[in-house]
Amino acid sequence: MQEISVVLPSVLQPLAGGQSVLTAPADGPVTVGKLLDAVTSDFAVLARRLRDETGALRRFVNVYVGGDEVRRLQGLDTEVSPGQEVLVIQSVAGG
Repeated sequence: MQEISVVLPSVLQPLAGGQSVLTAPADGPVTVGKLLDAVTSDFAVLARRLRDETGALRRFVNVYVGGDEVRRLQGLDTEVSPGQEVLVIQSVAGG
């Protein structure tokens, strides 16, 4: 069985036990939403940091599949195939 990797930025890694990459097994394509559910199941704080109480991606969290931001695709319904890498980027604001 192949895996799908989710790459986390350094600011989120402490919420994932210090891991920079989380993986989930996949027999076939899965949606970004299901993938995030799978990789954050053991990391409740990380899950809340990525998605709001309605399950939507938080405004400051960008998720990329194949170099494309999922909001420009099908959002959390965007499909990810085994062997692909998903990149999470958290926007940083400041002044």
